[in-house]
Amino acid sequence: MAVRKLPIVFIMRDKEIRVLSTRPLDRALIEKAAYQNITIDVISFIEVKKQISGDVKKRIDCLSGEKATVVFTSMNAVEIVVETVPVNPLMPDWKIYCLGGATFTLVKKYWSYSQISFTAKDAAELATKIIDDRVERITFFCGNKRREELPVLLQQQSVAVEELTVYETIETPEVVQIGYDAILFFSPSAVHSFFSKNKISHEIVFFAIGNTTANAIKQFSTNSIIVSDFPAKDQLVDKAIKYFNERAMINSK
Repeated sequence: MAVRKLPIVFIMRDKEIRVLSTRPLDRALIEKAAYQNITIDVISFIEVKKQISGDVKKRIDCLSGEKATVVFTSMNAVEIVVETVPVNPLMPDWKIYCLGGATFTLVKKYWSYSQISFTAKDAAELATKIIDDRVERITFFCGNKRREELPVLLQQQSVAVEELTVYETIETPEVVQIGYDAILFFSPSAVHSFFSKNKISHEIVFFAIGNTTANAIKQFSTNSIIVSDFPAKDQLVDKAIKYFNERAMINSK
């Protein structure tokens, strides 16, 4: 799936914009924002730890020799599964369905394009495609706090779902002292972790990597939420830059 880059109009504003990202960002993205007087601070509100039981390890070993259909909805699952599969010059001959953005980028690093059946912007779209393709059984590599959308939608359509938990998401809440203009969220877990220790003003704008994350924000706030068109870090940062540029242009008239 081609990712359309958002056009960025470069504006040097008088007032510095402060943005909090709840996940690490590439230095290039932070510098891109800084060029337009938008400062991005990074505080990770979650920690990911590899968690593979003996039974899951045995199952991955077995699957590595099969023509299985597997699903990835996070880059964490991809990284850990790649570390776990038996050493082999070739990756397992799997048919893969995955989310876009960082997850897709990592999948295509290890598997050929011909093995990637579909990449989607969210779990619901991914589940719909799996159902439309008449897939009978999938193996879903996930974390201990995985969302319900994908397995529930598949099971409702009689698709057999084997869930293999390969990592644990640990909330690491922190009190934020700075007054930010916007906050970037990349997962529901980070949303829950942030709001467990923080209250926000009505002026703060939220940017969400996808609809699932946006829905998590709505549980805690009625503030404006802007959702990325595609689940990728650069897309979300571009969305924030575009938003503040447009706001600056309106205020300058």
